[in-house]
Amino acid sequence: AGVPLKDMEFVQYHPTGLPFTGILITEAARAEGGWLLNKDGYRYLQDYNLGTPQPYPVLRSMELGPRDRLSQAFVKEMEKGRTLSGPYGPVVHLDLRHLGEKVITTKLPFVRELCLKYQNIDPITELIPVRPVVHYMMGGVHTDINGATPLPGLFAAGEAACVSINGANRLGSNSLPECLVFGARAGRAAAAFAANQPEASPSVLAQAAEEQRRLERELLHKTEGRERIAVLREEMQRIMENSAGIYRSGAALTEAAGKLRQLQERFRHVALHDHSRTFNTEWTAALELSYMLDVAETIVQSALRREESRGAHQRTDFPARDDQRYLAHSLAYRNADGSCRIEYLPVTITRWPPGERVYGK
Repeated sequence: AGVPLKDMEFVQYHPTGLPFTGILITEAARAEGGWLLNKDGYRYLQDYNLGTPQPYPVLRSMELGPRDRLSQAFVKEMEKGRTLSGPYGPVVHLDLRHLGEKVITTKLPFVRELCLKYQNIDPITELIPVRPVVHYMMGGVHTDINGATPLPGLFAAGEAACVSINGANRLGSNSLPECLVFGARAGRAAAAFAANQPEASPSVLAQAAEEQRRLERELLHKTEGRERIAVLREEMQRIMENSAGIYRSGAALTEAAGKLRQLQERFRHVALHDHSRTFNTEWTAALELSYMLDVAETIVQSALRREESRGAHQRTDFPARDDQRYLAHSLAYRNADGSCRIEYLPVTITRWPPGERVYGK
């Protein structure tokens, strides 16, 4: 439809996720004094210019450093062989034991409940396995401050949109104004737009009906196929984590782009065993995988084109920020042949020009 996805290379990791659960261990656990330990029981963050160990939590130091710096430190520990092997990959430990039962049960009761229910461990007496996990997408559908996209009548808000309040690295709680402030603005703007439009023409309704038939024809009614949704999705996740994760490189991203094209081709041969039209979760999973593959491609291509390190986008082959070339938003478009095209939109600078990052150094 001609609407680009903006700043898709900027993906935020949270440093303390419970492996394979989709659950985060809140920063509150570290704010109360929790420690991150490697396999040797060593508070490894002191090795990465994040301060020195103290018996009490210090703002912006050690475990209370920025999310991206803590996530990057995990990768460095993993490369040095100082993480632990878990059933779902490497982990480090979050240690709350020294806080004592009273603090944990009164100030961190939900953390304890999650650990007991999902890991069968009690943080009062046991270490919590954690690792960085994907948490937030700074990019999204390109919109203005009213949620309007370049396609008249299409509005977006929340994490699906990119109104650009997050830049390259979201600050904590900035997701709230994305939903509440810009959600309200988008809703009002969409309502005003709709109130001044005529009813949908027969050609528009026919186009929507044809799209529904296409989805049924290509997925729901297809009786032959050798690929499984779960297999393709797992391969896609592995490619993205290994090549477009916390650290990226041109070689790894180029390889990932090729592998994603192969997955997109294999998706054309996916098999659905449920052909019903009611509560068909398998059909939903297939549609989601199709969209995920498109999103993965925009992340990889945007990251490949941005030959610098900025915010959540860290290139090992281009470790410095390059405002001369890349003080701009990336815009990912779909070409007629299905390939991805990246263009750039200059950043509008008003009151405060970007300076050197000093927080977390």
